[in-house]
Amino acid sequence: MAFVPKPTLKSLADLHFDNSALRSLPIDPVKENYVRRQVKGTCFSYVEPTPVTNPKLVAASTDALELLDLDPKVVEDPLFLKCFSGCEKLPGSETAAHCYCGHQFGHFAGQLGDGRAMYLGEVVNHDGDRWELQLKGAGRTPYSRDGDGRAVLRSSIREFLCSEAMHALGIPTTRAGSCITSDTYVVRDLRYDGNPKRERATVVLRLAPTFLRFGSFQVVIAQDPTTGRPGSSTGRADILKSLLDYTIKYHYPTLMALHTEDTERYVSLYREMVHRTALMVAEWQCVGFTHGVMNTDNMSVLGLTIDYGPFGFLDSYDPTFIANGSDNQGRYAFGQQPSVCQFNLARLAEALSLVVPHEMLTPELDKYKGIYETAFMSKMRKKLGLKKEEAQDKGLVDELTQTLADTAADYTNVFRTSACPLTPSFESHTRL
Repeated sequence: MAFVPKPTLKSLADLHFDNSALRSLPIDPVKENYVRRQVKGTCFSYVEPTPVTNPKLVAASTDALELLDLDPKVVEDPLFLKCFSGCEKLPGSETAAHCYCGHQFGHFAGQLGDGRAMYLGEVVNHDGDRWELQLKGAGRTPYSRDGDGRAVLRSSIREFLCSEAMHALGIPTTRAGSCITSDTYVVRDLRYDGNPKRERATVVLRLAPTFLRFGSFQVVIAQDPTTGRPGSSTGRADILKSLLDYTIKYHYPTLMALHTEDTERYVSLYREMVHRTALMVAEWQCVGFTHGVMNTDNMSVLGLTIDYGPFGFLDSYDPTFIANGSDNQGRYAFGQQPSVCQFNLARLAEALSLVVPHEMLTPELDKYKGIYETAFMSKMRKKLGLKKEEAQDKGLVDELTQTLADTAADYTNVFRTSACPLTPSFESHTRL
């Protein structure tokens, strides 16, 4: 078979936009973009990005941009800086902010939404893969509350680097296409000590098949008895069904063919979310990644690592490690992440129970722990070089992690050194 070269696009204007989310899901009829507004009965609000002054490229990931069929040299085009900093819009792009709700630190917070992120549209590449483009830091939206909708250089660099690093580690994640800073300044109190400083406004281009999250479905939740906050579209079964049907059609299309009844499809979709979430967090635990803000609004419907705000990687092994300075109770500590994911899946099931009997979802959630433990042990066997599965493997891993905790050993280096061949000097001694 003759080799067929992959097509590459020389111009951003050649990107093929197909904005299925805005075609399929309800859109806010209010056009004015002002903050602290309760948005009801909708999934998206149209917004316009706020331009920055003198955008400058900090970094770009040619691997991520190739997902869009873009030639790496496109980063040299002045249009690249303008469009992916929010100064201009690409042909076919439609900018909007997504409305969602969520449980934050275990409590339902009501309406949240994209406060500093902005949907640019969906690009379909030559393989038919769909990639939603999103700008983080492009200005205010109706969901910004008291924020300015901006991100700064230091946090944007962290997001860019970690997104691509997680992908390189083989962990499901959103991607980062570019990081663009500017001569526009915002004020931030980095250490919350009353000494705010001016920092450069910076914008990150993020890519994912979709940025829908558990919180997207929680818009239908009734008033929470503890916090007193309702979902933004309380009781709207029609909106929930639209979200479920859209997610299945565009992101889990095999479920369309497998099932003829809506309820069966919805249960299967939930089953897939349970499975993918369990696999994702197992990968986190195996590399020592700590998310920091595992609210339901930061849990992807595709089992992707999403939202690199506060995060960290373990140095010395410590199950109580916290990556978020505001997590005073350690709810999202490294060792808590598997159970937090299960909690979040339970909250998702509660939202879906508006259209699916809860007793049909509970058995799927009950499978979570087994899926997680199987995936975690499979990866740990590989890290330890165990060639076959034995009954005592879990005890071995438990003993190892306890020893690591007791000795504060470096989580990564322990595995690196155990995998290294004998050094020449050591080999010479063993021959004596």
